[in-house]
Amino acid sequence: MNSKLSKALKIILPLLLGVFLIWYSIASATEEEKKELAHYISNADLSWVVLSIVLGLISHLSRAYRWNFLLKPIGYSVSLQNSFMAIMAGYLANLGIPRSGELIRAGIITTYEEVPFKKSFGTIISERVVDLLMLCLIILITLLFESEQLLSYLGSKLANPLITVLILISAILAGIFLLRLLKKSENRLVIKIRNFGEGLLEGVKSIYQLKKKWPFIIHTLLIWALYVLMFYVVKYTVPGGAEIGIGIILVTFVAGSLAISLTNGGIGVFPLAIAVVLQLYDIDKSIGLAYGWILWGSQTAITILFGALSFLLLPLLNRVK
Repeated sequence: MNSKLSKALKIILPLLLGVFLIWYSIASATEEEKKELAHYISNADLSWVVLSIVLGLISHLSRAYRWNFLLKPIGYSVSLQNSFMAIMAGYLANLGIPRSGELIRAGIITTYEEVPFKKSFGTIISERVVDLLMLCLIILITLLFESEQLLSYLGSKLANPLITVLILISAILAGIFLLRLLKKSENRLVIKIRNFGEGLLEGVKSIYQLKKKWPFIIHTLLIWALYVLMFYVVKYTVPGGAEIGIGIILVTFVAGSLAISLTNGGIGVFPLAIAVVLQLYDIDKSIGLAYGWILWGSQTAITILFGALSFLLLPLLNRVK
C-alpha cells in the first residue's frame, strides 16, 4: 500500500469510527432518551465540571514537573513552562493524529531546550512504560472491587490468553534476532538506525538512573490519583451520581482509558463506553451518556484551548533561544 495512503488512513479511519459512534449513540437512543440526555447535560452542575478541569490541569503540571526527573540523569534540565506546553501541544496533536503527540512533544523540547530528539523521546518512552504499569495496577485494583462485572464485560472482548502469550513470545524472539543483525551490520543506514536506537536506549535508561526516585514515584501516584478523581467528581453532575461508588468509578475509568486508544482522543467511543459500563449497574443509558459527554467534553475543550495556546506561546516565550 502507498505510504501516503497508509498514513492518511491511519488518521481518517479513527476519526470516521469516532463520528460513526457519535451518530450511533444518538441514533440508537429513543426520543425520550435524547431529551433526557440534553436535559442532563444542560443542567449539569458546572462547579463539579470546573473542579474536574482543575484536577486535570494539575495532573498535566505534575507530569511536566516529573519529566525533569528523567531528563536530569542524562544531563538536561528543561523549564516547567516549556515541558508543560510541550505536553499540552502533544495532547492536542493526538486529537488529530493518534500517537503523534509523543513525537511533537519530543520535537518541541529539542527545538526550545536543545535536548537531542532521540534522548528526549527515550524519556517519553520510559514515561509510557511507567504509565502502562500504573494502568495495569488500577485494573488489578478494579478487579478486587468489581471482579464479577468487569470480567463479564471484558470476557468476550479479550483474545485467547494462550494465543496472546505465544504472539508476545514470538515478537520478543524476532526482536532479539533483528537486534543481533543490526549490531553486526556495517550498512550506513543500519548504522544510523543503530545510533538512533542507542540514543533512545539512553533516554529509556534514565529511569534506572533517577537520583530522586521517591519524588518521581510520588508524582506518578499523584498523576493517576488525579485522573481517577477527575472521573469521581463528575459523577455529581448527573442524577443519582452521588450514589455511584468508587468501585463503579474505577470500572468506568478502565473502560474510558481503553476507549481513548481506539480513536483520536476517544471521540465517540469514550461516552459510549462509559454508558455501556454504567448500564451494567442498571444506570440509564441517557445518564451514562451524559456523564461520559460531560467528562470527555470538558477535558477535550481544555486540551484544545491549552494545546493551541502552547503552540502559539512557545515561539513567543522562547525568542532568546
